[in-house]
Amino acid sequence: MSLRTQLTEILPPLLPSNPSESIKGTELIRLARLQLEGAYSDASLRYHFSIMSCDPASPIAKVEKGQGYYRRTAPVPALTGAQELLALSHGRMDDFGGDNGAIDLALERLSKFRAVVMRYFDVNGRFPFVFRQAFAQGSPLGNLWKFPEAVLVDWETGDAPDEELSLDPTMLALKQRLGLPPFRLHAARLRIQPTLGSFREDFFQALSSSMWAQGGELLYAAPIEDEALADGLRRLNAAFGVGVMSFGLTAQAIDDLPRAAHILNAHPRETEALMERLDIHRIAAPHSRQHIDWQALDALRRESPEVNQLIHWLNSCITKGRAEPFREET
Repeated sequence: MSLRTQLTEILPPLLPSNPSESIKGTELIRLARLQLEGAYSDASLRYHFSIMSCDPASPIAKVEKGQGYYRRTAPVPALTGAQELLALSHGRMDDFGGDNGAIDLALERLSKFRAVVMRYFDVNGRFPFVFRQAFAQGSPLGNLWKFPEAVLVDWETGDAPDEELSLDPTMLALKQRLGLPPFRLHAARLRIQPTLGSFREDFFQALSSSMWAQGGELLYAAPIEDEALADGLRRLNAAFGVGVMSFGLTAQAIDDLPRAAHILNAHPRETEALMERLDIHRIAAPHSRQHIDWQALDALRRESPEVNQLIHWLNSCITKGRAEPFREET
């Protein structure tokens, strides 16, 4: 039996499931030797630990920051993003086996995380616009690669408290003269749980759906604790520029949050308490472009009325000279 085959059988009970309780390589070697058949050097074992930790099918994972190892859990079927709202019409819910309770729970988690993202950026001076109709049941599957879940808008505003929503008229006039937009638009893709098996699809959907904007963001609810996963995301960021951020919310932490409507309408003290639950970790910063691809944006406008809503909202803020949160028309 090969060393890798032996380790695949031996390691699961030796590895802690919680990354915060990770086991050091030296101790893992000692425990593994008690069950291994054959004489293997420490270097050989460490090499296999390192190689296996980069394989999503192996039981061992290395912590993102540190030298310890933990047990990689088997992927649990879960709706990881808004694209699964298409599943009812495109047959992508097979993993749930008709379990409506699991489907409802996964959708509720997504709804809560989307609300958390909106409140977080509201608090931090960024203005989110959320796409909903583009992912409604019956929408084309290709929308996954065309539309982001949200657009994050950054304006040039005043520094004083009474000017925090006022657009800087000097910068506004200057950018208009230079032919630059008076804001930065970053298209964001939201996901619940990152995995080695799915992060590339997540990333390239985020890239594809942000090509018209000035930058892209991939926002994960769950912490990114797997070193191989974090390194893979950073390499993609270096090549393609999409930023990656984790909110540090496990599935259990999301379940413990109030309903999405309550999060969106929370009082200031409740919002402050919610922000304290987050463990924001910037894996990679987005690379911003100066210009918007107006031709691509115009093409999207012809496919979705929500793009018109986005444009009308931005125009309204410029006309009023104030950065106002988006409000859906009733």
